[in-house]
Amino acid sequence: MESPTVRPFYVLREVRRSLVGFFLTLFLLPCQAGEVVFAAYNVRNYLITDVVDAEGVVRQPAKPEKQIAAVLQVVQHTRPDILGIVEMGDESALHDFQARLKAQGIDLPHHEWLRGADPSRHLALLSRFPIERRDSIDDVLFDLDGRPERMARGILDVTLLLPGDKRLRVMGAHFKSRRPVPGVDDRAMRVLEAWHLRKKMTEALQGEAPVPLLVFGDFNDYKNEAPIREIIGVPGNPLHMRDLPLTDGQGEKWTFYWQESDLYSRIDYLFASQALWKNILLPKSGIVDIPPWSEASDHRAIYTTIQTDDL
Repeated sequence: MESPTVRPFYVLREVRRSLVGFFLTLFLLPCQAGEVVFAAYNVRNYLITDVVDAEGVVRQPAKPEKQIAAVLQVVQHTRPDILGIVEMGDESALHDFQARLKAQGIDLPHHEWLRGADPSRHLALLSRFPIERRDSIDDVLFDLDGRPERMARGILDVTLLLPGDKRLRVMGAHFKSRRPVPGVDDRAMRVLEAWHLRKKMTEALQGEAPVPLLVFGDFNDYKNEAPIREIIGVPGNPLHMRDLPLTDGQGEKWTFYWQESDLYSRIDYLFASQALWKNILLPKSGIVDIPPWSEASDHRAIYTTIQTDDL
């Protein structure tokens, strides 16, 4: 029998969830004309592997089908026009993912895929709009304690041609994880990765006709740490990037759950240039928290809506 002191809180909780669901449904209706939805998602090891059967070698997803179905459900929730992807496998894995999305009514025919130094996990992008220019860098070299190192996934950099002859530049990165590696200072590596990303961002923002810039990624660091401060830059400076204040339906900001340490943290970000900030529709931006998120990945997808009429 329910305690009379508990029941009101239960009812209030359920009412709150219903209201949150109602408003999220309103915001996640198909975007209106002049609006573009961008989502970023670490899909956690969407890899293709070779499996030997009686007829020879067959390539198939290493990620279990149940997890793939959950990933698709998460993406379906935002119905993005542009999707930035972290931890994608090789190009055949990207094409597999692209085909599965199309089968669910999300047709993103244009793509960018980076080879990078990491042989398994890659940065990628799928888009409903054509890619006008490709400036991605697969191989970013730097010196760490006198030893040559590479950004494992490179820097994704494309310029998209949107309806109405509008343009949006998108950069993406996946920094060194916080997992310890013998002989490697992971924090120092992320600082150097951030420096190289910021250098590329600055070059883009200082060009003759700079295009509004959106930066996405899994940066494996917290907002008060040096790598994120490097990307954001100095407030008031024309090169300053705005960190989109994304939340889920409960008002929470975490994007990653590390099961080993039972830690919830925010390490996935979207950053907008000053020229783009005025076009960001924050009420139509957020973090996807539908139940399948934990089956799909250890990260939650993040998204924003961009008003493009005066981009």
